[in-house]
Amino acid sequence: MLKKLLRHLSDGHFHSGEALGEAMGVSRAAVWKQLKKLEELEVPFSSVKGKGYRLHDPIELLDEDAIRSVVSQRLDCLELLLEVNSTNTYLFERASDHMGKRYAVLAEKQSNGRGRRGRQWISPFGRNIYLSLLVSFSGGMSALEGLSLTVGVAVEKALSRLGIDGVGLKWPNDVYADGRKLAGILLEVTGEYNSHCQVVIGIGLNLSMSEAEARDIDQPWVDLKSLKPDLSRNQVAGVLLDELLSSIDTFQREGFAPLQEYWSQKDIYHDKDVVISSPTQQISGTVKGVNRKGELMLRTERGMEIISAGELSVRPAD
Repeated sequence: MLKKLLRHLSDGHFHSGEALGEAMGVSRAAVWKQLKKLEELEVPFSSVKGKGYRLHDPIELLDEDAIRSVVSQRLDCLELLLEVNSTNTYLFERASDHMGKRYAVLAEKQSNGRGRRGRQWISPFGRNIYLSLLVSFSGGMSALEGLSLTVGVAVEKALSRLGIDGVGLKWPNDVYADGRKLAGILLEVTGEYNSHCQVVIGIGLNLSMSEAEARDIDQPWVDLKSLKPDLSRNQVAGVLLDELLSSIDTFQREGFAPLQEYWSQKDIYHDKDVVISSPTQQISGTVKGVNRKGELMLRTERGMEIISAGELSVRPAD
């Protein structure tokens, strides 16, 4: 019932409680109960006597048919949720029941969205893309080398299809535009080290956020609305999922090696001086691309060093 209410209010216009009740086939009291749930979801709306109720801003709710109409690759299950703690956590907890399946989840809101290094991913209702995809791999953990970078390329190619130019990649898991963070990637693995395993691929993509909603983000950020205002949220979700599935197909056949040069060309720090920080040390050097495993090649005063992904932070040198 809540989704029905949201669809009626999604245009941002005023609707009386009586009109909403008639459209939904319920009483005004039932409408009011659903409006209280909007408060719980932190969806801002107004109530004006004599006019009714409206959302502060129009929203485009996720629509399975609209998303699937864009996806041309194999997808076994697509689930759309109003609210979830984390799309990654939701899939990770269900992974063992879906071995071999390609299972995607999108949510309107995450109450505990997660980024790398335990950071919170800001996830307001109906604003952005919160997508996770469960995929099975054979060959164990070694078969996953370069997967996170492959996902970054998939995001960049999806944005290019949508008419967003100049998107860059930051090792190992971030997508940038206009010098600011646009999307983040989080991979979580379960299964056998040397045998079959499953990966939950999480992508958070900023689509349309206000400064108030983004007040807790601790780094420069950008959203797609500021780059191309008229994009459909469902179109973005569909193209993103289609490119991700296509990239997974290629990766399972050929690994990361075919994308090695392409990724380096899109690297925002290629041939630039950076400082790489871990909990125990800092390394300074010049970025010289990535190898066939997706590891960062850094020229330092000691020569060429290979940096593996982990709890690392890459920043430009002062």
